[in-house]
Amino acid sequence: MATFDPRRRELLAGLAGALVTGCASSPLGMSGTAGPPIPAPQVRVGDRWSYHFEDGFRTPVVWDETHQVVSAGPSGIRVRVIGKGPTTDFERFEEWSAPGIITSGPVMDRETRPFVPPMERYKYPLTGGERWNQMFETAPGKFGYNGRLTRSVHVGGYESVTTPAGTFNALGMRVFMTVDDEEFWRTADQCNYAIWYAPEVGAMVRQEKEAQYREKGGMDSTATIRSQHTSIVLTSFSRGAG
Repeated sequence: MATFDPRRRELLAGLAGALVTGCASSPLGMSGTAGPPIPAPQVRVGDRWSYHFEDGFRTPVVWDETHQVVSAGPSGIRVRVIGKGPTTDFERFEEWSAPGIITSGPVMDRETRPFVPPMERYKYPLTGGERWNQMFETAPGKFGYNGRLTRSVHVGGYESVTTPAGTFNALGMRVFMTVDDEEFWRTADQCNYAIWYAPEVGAMVRQEKEAQYREKGGMDSTATIRSQHTSIVLTSFSRGAG
């Protein structure tokens, strides 16, 4: 299999504070209207979501991922993720104790690690105006970071989102996260993610991911470096037979 380094990034200086000012127009930095709360989906073996990814700046890396539920029961849910593209080919698994509650999965990139306590990716029922904050530990990844992360989720309103899989009335969410990759020469990545979740799909249908850090020391210590720029859209989905 071809390998892909999840820490591959094209570093661009400038744009200091872009992640903050990008959300200054509203509490979430996205429009939306009020709508009903979204209950937890009924997850079935065979449920399948396919996404197209574009990651990077001048020359983005592109690939497609398929997420399929391979087991579901009282002991939890297991999801197989397969990614394929011109420069990437991988397989990983996510473990959920319940819909939206992740005991093992990716953080900022695709490296899979366990979470203690489990990460609340979605807190059902998803309700406009709701927010939750979480601090949790992970096992240090292959880059040897300390494994401590903070995550804050703010739920907004509904808006129409068009993807290759169709047009959905989706609930917007903003996720702010500090990950565990601080080094002696740089601060930890500060992530600002926008997610649109469609109840009929039981999953996100679009996501925009931005991250940045600051270098430490020297004359350029105030420079902001963009470290992530990723767009994800749903291309297809289907329900399992149950």
